Amino acid sequence: MSETPTHETESPESPTRYRCTACGNLTRFDVTMTRQTRSFHHYTVGGDLSIEETEVLVEDLESVVCRWCGPGAAVVEITAEAAAQAADSPTDNA
Repeated sequence: MSETPTHETESPESPTRYRCTACGNLTRFDVTMTRQTRSFHHYTVGGDLSIEETEVLVEDLESVVCRWCGPGAAVVEITAEAAAQAADSPTDNA
């Protein structure tokens, strides 16, 4: 029997964005989370598993660490507006 699940991950409507205040990184972070989920497990007659309808019941953010310079204390959560401005800033300077 195969136990390789196919996960349908639900992406939040407005995902959390981060910025490292030490180096300015906006794109690379190690995010450690603990999630408690409820899922519908569907097995075929042949024993293959497909995981469907995953619902996140509890989600705890444990840490966010900058991939470039390392310190987790320097990482801050930014708003969608700030992320959009940061993404547009290189083209504004051209």
